[in-house]
Amino acid sequence: MHIAERKVVSIHYVLTDDSGTQIDASPAGEPLRYLHGGGNIIPGLEKALVGLTSGDKKTVVVAPEDGYGVHLPDLVIPVPRTQFGDFDPQVGMQVQADTPEGAMLFTVVEANQLAVTLDANHPLAGVTLHFDVTVAAVRDANAQEIQQGYPQQNLITL
Repeated sequence: MHIAERKVVSIHYVLTDDSGTQIDASPAGEPLRYLHGGGNIIPGLEKALVGLTSGDKKTVVVAPEDGYGVHLPDLVIPVPRTQFGDFDPQVGMQVQADTPEGAMLFTVVEANQLAVTLDANHPLAGVTLHFDVTVAAVRDANAQEIQQGYPQQNLITL
């Protein structure tokens, strides 16, 4: 069975950046499961997997535009430290803040005695992603999975 719309796909993957530094990987023996066409994984990877079948291996390079987006400087904002009260934000921490658009997650990218600089970009925005993928399994999605947009967790695929 080939990867296509409305298929539940299980993949093992290793994700690295341009320098070869590992960013993420599927846990040993626990493939990532997703509904193909359900928007469960980044578009560039999903497109590259179409047509593969169980056992296939592929190296996929995903440009930022097809991954987590380009890094937008307008999403990096300084905030007066006084707005944090007794909380002591440290570089690398993620903090949630209420904005006019709703709650947003920010990464602290700089902190000093006067201000804290927050970045609302995804941590992988602007990064070219390199995936080494092995397809573990492909099966038809059932009606419930198609309706909910993701695979059922109790259906095992290896």
